[in-house]
Amino acid sequence: MPIPTRPVYREPHPVRTVPLLAGLGAGSVWFALFGSIGRDLLSYAWWTIAAAISAWVVALVLGFIGDRGVAVGAALASGLGLSIAAGFVGARWITTADWPLW
Repeated sequence: MPIPTRPVYREPHPVRTVPLLAGLGAGSVWFALFGSIGRDLLSYAWWTIAAAISAWVVALVLGFIGDRGVAVGAALASGLGLSIAAGFVGARWITTADWPLW
């Protein structure tokens, strides 16, 4: 009697390195372009929030119907860009005791 083989579970659409880096690069350029529109911290933070929301929408669409590696890279860039903006906002809030987004 043959021994049953164990099942092999594989990801149907694996995330590869090159598409992930392409998404990370595209997301970084996206945030650099949106961040360069801002003239001060207030406008920089709001433009970064707008860039993050649009990048999340693109990442969701890419995750469902496109390349998931690029979606992961764009989401990573989005999280990093938003974290940098939040750090600047938090630093200004701590040093001046004034919330800079209003």
